[in-house]
Amino acid sequence: MQFLHSMIRVKNEEASIKFYCELLGLKKGKRIRLEDCFLQYLTDEKTGIELELTINDKTPEKYETGNSFGHFAFLCENLDKISEKMEKLGYKWEIEPFYMKEVKTRISFLLDPDGNSIELIESIN
Repeated sequence: MQFLHSMIRVKNEEASIKFYCELLGLKKGKRIRLEDCFLQYLTDEKTGIELELTINDKTPEKYETGNSFGHFAFLCENLDKISEKMEKLGYKWEIEPFYMKEVKTRISFLLDPDGNSIELIESIN
């Protein structure tokens, strides 16, 4: 058994690719056309795990996520460098980086273009 990917529906493919690729470092992979949507795969080259962006032809005004979804988590080397990159790309923190003693590192949260919560965890050197 192997975990392959997670899928989210996105309204603006370009904005989502900018967020996940330029800011978080995922790489664009295969793009597939289905009957009513496009699937754009973004890959974490270190793990091979993919994030599937689904871009429906008919997009509802607002997508609603279930109340059980929490966030996607990404490991990063340095939250200060991410903060600089975010400022250049026009993103803002939802929760500024802070030290979490229980995991002995800093964490932070931001939202993707569709409002999904993203946790960034600073690697422990």
